Amino acid sequence: MKWGIVFSSTGFPDPDAAVALAVAAEEAGFESLWAPEHVVMSRHPDATPYRGSPDGKMDRLARRGGIPDPLIWFGYVAAVTKRIRFGTGVLILPEHQPVVLAKSAATLDHLSGGRLMLGVGVGELPEEYAAVGMTFTDRGKRMDEYIDAIRELWRNDVASFDGRYVKFDQVECRPWPVRRDIPLFIGGSSRAAIRRAALRGDGYFPFVFPGQDPEVELPRLIARVRAETAAAGRDPDAMEFTAGGARTVEAAKRYADFGIHRLTVAIRARTIPEMRDEVARLGDELVGPTADL
Repeated sequence: MKWGIVFSSTGFPDPDAAVALAVAAEEAGFESLWAPEHVVMSRHPDATPYRGSPDGKMDRLARRGGIPDPLIWFGYVAAVTKRIRFGTGVLILPEHQPVVLAKSAATLDHLSGGRLMLGVGVGELPEEYAAVGMTFTDRGKRMDEYIDAIRELWRNDVASFDGRYVKFDQVECRPWPVRRDIPLFIGGSSRAAIRRAALRGDGYFPFVFPGQDPEVELPRLIARVRAETAAAGRDPDAMEFTAGGARTVEAAKRYADFGIHRLTVAIRARTIPEMRDEVARLGDELVGPTADL
């Protein structure tokens, strides 16, 4: 079992705290740090509710200092670490210009020695799309095409793409990712997200809504992804599954039985000394004892 720390950037957004968390996590044996993305938060009284929180608001996510850009936050902490990997959980891909994102992600992967993973999703907040000047209603179709176009830029020395939303002809986009690719984990729980993971994902990052039991929802979602992956002619055993919800060795064993390869935990401490103690304790209590699951 691999372990990651979720909400890393929002829990520790400031420079000293970010560095302290990354160093402590690496020393404790954590495999990865995960950071969310929301470019803006709507403060309109009639804003679309945020379903990731019971009260429909992002205040808890951003209360320690906003929601830093995940790629820039990762670039900052990559410079003080050697092994720990970095995953977006999730980056809202259709809000980005895909060629520019391909360059940014590849640059970070190149400079960090191949440590980047991209969890990507479509999001569901129209106010955020409006703020960045991207259309909301076609976001799923653009998501699929963006994934294909980005991979063309990473995998080919000279790339061309002729799609409905993305077009380029005989271009080079360097630096390339270290492995000429960056793992893409599809986030979400909708039928479209499951289809997208099966057809295009290297892995799947299911979203379990507040109030749902992850030990009920996760096996159901994973089974659907595996079945659709096999139906698409791809190997379901090659898919990597990431989830949160376990904070004990016993729970980690159950999640491993579900087919989960990576578990994420949030750090509850607020100060740097408390955070170092919590991360070290979790390394001793969770990371080490579950390494062979």
